Amino acid sequence: MKNKYTLALLLSFFLSNLELKAQDSNYNSLDLQSCIEIALENNLTLKRSEINLALSEATLLESQGQRLPSLNVGGSAGYRWGRSINPRTNLFENTRIGNFNPFGSTDLTVFAGQRITNTIKQSKTDIQVNQLNVKTTENNITLNVINLFINVIFSEEQLKIARNQLASTKEQLTNTTKLVDAGSLPLANKLDLQAQNATNELEVLNAENSLRGAKLNLLQAMQLPFDPNFEVIAPDLSVENIALSGQSVDEIYNLSKEILPQIKAAELAVESAEYGVRAAKGAFYPTLGVGADIFSNYVDLIPINNQRDRFWVQMDENLSQSASIRLNVPIFTNFRNKSSLQRARLQKNLSEITAFETKNELRQDIEVAFTNAIAADQSYRSSLVRVAALEESFRISQQRFDAGAINFADFQLAQNNLFNAQADLVSAKYTYIFRVKVLDFYIGNPLNL
Repeated sequence: MKNKYTLALLLSFFLSNLELKAQDSNYNSLDLQSCIEIALENNLTLKRSEINLALSEATLLESQGQRLPSLNVGGSAGYRWGRSINPRTNLFENTRIGNFNPFGSTDLTVFAGQRITNTIKQSKTDIQVNQLNVKTTENNITLNVINLFINVIFSEEQLKIARNQLASTKEQLTNTTKLVDAGSLPLANKLDLQAQNATNELEVLNAENSLRGAKLNLLQAMQLPFDPNFEVIAPDLSVENIALSGQSVDEIYNLSKEILPQIKAAELAVESAEYGVRAAKGAFYPTLGVGADIFSNYVDLIPINNQRDRFWVQMDENLSQSASIRLNVPIFTNFRNKSSLQRARLQKNLSEITAFETKNELRQDIEVAFTNAIAADQSYRSSLVRVAALEESFRISQQRFDAGAINFADFQLAQNNLFNAQADLVSAKYTYIFRVKVLDFYIGNPLNL
């Protein structure tokens, strides 16, 4: 009984330690770089790209192996019963005969119409394509995480504004309630502020839900379970340190064509397809190869002095060797070679279309990103001016409202205008930051904040 109690205590202690370790492994607070690293480590699309790269490397190994001679060894052994030829007398007899037949063979292709050479070149090019595809996937994941990370920071700023607005309304409601109770203000003022307070509480709730959704999207991008306590470590995002490059769309496009991996991958895919066409043409040429074989035989009916001598003597006496030269001239292959060449040419056409499409999409993406960045810059600067003007307007309105010079409706309008302007400024700020970062990506600047 005592042993069972001790075992239970040890098991409880072990499980508690596991739980503590699991809690310690939670990602409660992460900066941008950590989020990017986790997303890259867990992303399944990236893992597929890496597997495709490994598959292309295996294909290259197979292609290079075609230049080497093949080597096969084996053998067969068995018994025969009933009427069969006795190898000793060369007569039919009803007896049991045991035999063992080892063999070996080798074969080497000397000439195959450059198919092997072009297949190796195609495999090497495919490896480069898949390496670039991995890099493209990493860039896309990084851009997405930056966007989602900024959304979390933006949602936190929106929540702060909503809470500040609520706190201001609560303070006004407290002061107005005292004045109403003292008979200095009508009851309608209090009721209006209570309605405004309820509206602000709803806005706080909506902002909290937006922040929760932004965190959920970021955690899902990192393939992590949702944690309500998850926080991001926000960098110092000063707009003054972030500026547009000043380059034109054409300049950005010409630069991005040289540095972005998806463009180089598309161009190399065309090159790979060209090697495929050359390899398919090689099937129309003759194939020349050489080969060699070795064979021996052992039968247990031939008596010699002892068992060991009997085996090796027979293996030596029955040893057979051969060498050959093989020439294969394709004359009619049931249209296999012709259809293979046709498919290879069509694949090259598809690769050329894909390359053109990739470049066209890049130009369109840059045009959109450039236009959006210019608009975001203008929106942010306008929002700065708007907030500054409305802050002064609200300050004056508050003084006049406290003095009874304006009614609550006018005061509430000034307050709501300031609140909306502050929210728009936050939105414009983070929109501008992300869109500048997108343009930075196209001109090869590091993807960070």
